[in-house]
Amino acid sequence: MSKRDNEQLLSQLVDDLDLPDSAYETAVRRYENIGKWLGREGSSCADFDPHIFPQGSFRLGIAIKPLSGLEEYDLDLACNLRSGVDSTTHTQLELKELIGSELELYRNARSIKQPLEAKHRCWRLEYADNLKFHMDIVPCVPESEIRKKSLVVSMENYGIVESLAQKVAELAVGITDDRHPNYSQKVPDWLISNPEGYAQWFENNMYPTELLKVACESAQVDEVPFYKIKTPLQRVVQILKRHRDKMFADNSDSKPISVIITTLAASTYSGSSSLESALKEVLLGLKQFVNSDSNEVLNPVNPKENFADRWSMPAYDDLELKRNFHNWVNQVNRDFDFLLESNELEMISESLAKNLSVSFESHKLASLLSIPLTSDAITSQPKIVSEPVSKPWSKGRGDFCK
Repeated sequence: MSKRDNEQLLSQLVDDLDLPDSAYETAVRRYENIGKWLGREGSSCADFDPHIFPQGSFRLGIAIKPLSGLEEYDLDLACNLRSGVDSTTHTQLELKELIGSELELYRNARSIKQPLEAKHRCWRLEYADNLKFHMDIVPCVPESEIRKKSLVVSMENYGIVESLAQKVAELAVGITDDRHPNYSQKVPDWLISNPEGYAQWFENNMYPTELLKVACESAQVDEVPFYKIKTPLQRVVQILKRHRDKMFADNSDSKPISVIITTLAASTYSGSSSLESALKEVLLGLKQFVNSDSNEVLNPVNPKENFADRWSMPAYDDLELKRNFHNWVNQVNRDFDFLLESNELEMISESLAKNLSVSFESHKLASLLSIPLTSDAITSQPKIVSEPVSKPWSKGRGDFCK
């Protein structure tokens, strides 16, 4: 019997999970259009050098399709006023209202029917056309030099090299949050966020070796949008997120949040160019983290922030967040131990449908795995499971807008 080929299976699996380019392209057009609106002549934000940029799964190139065909997208953005506005000139409330007034004008100009909705940290703009999704826009301003220097020290103590720490700290911003005790006052202690800095850290981990970086760059003939660059790290995170979504389809409040999965995966990945090797490496890293019984997953670009802080908060005891994370890690390890070792096509097919909501015809599965097709496998068909809607850019602790 020939040796089975897991690389082909995993590559096809991620291709099936990935968002279509059309979804990315539509989202890009829309947030770029908002950016132009905010910077147009006559805009109350134009003099403050507004900059709109994405964050989270979309920015990192790790977004995945929803479990059902009823697509509902959730795109997190930031609106950074890069000049003339800071915590000494405006309160958080004033900044949020400044940007909110322009977004309301934009909504009317573009005939968006749903009212602009205020969230704790952001404004929500909801489209309802052929590609329905929410656009959550967080107002922010560049952080002070004092706080940037403090971040550099914290990152260096965390283990990030000075050059990267300096680069990342420059991207830190202060964000609005109506739960802040001094939300309506001019104070310097705005909440710190750094989605662009996190993306820089993640990208640095995508290319931990020069060999991998050269290999990825050589495959690009022209300049390629970030979401089209698929390293093994990005693809592993997509696979893990789908397994998580499937396992917690009926208990989404308790599911492991994406930023913890992404941070642990990026911290573990050592640069393998093989998707199978990268997946096994990350799964082992997750298991070792669980075995450590730690309550901390620190934000690499702001190590004073613990992404897992809710695990120990009494207010979230009923969700059993730590226990559910441990259960998921143990289950995803078991499921992929089976998927990567078994030669039983029917059982592999059922496992893919059950744990990842993906189905392959028997002939295709046998071809992907280089496993001979038996008569039993030919007559068997994968079970198709109907699933509830799941958003490809889901909210959670560590996301920019809450």
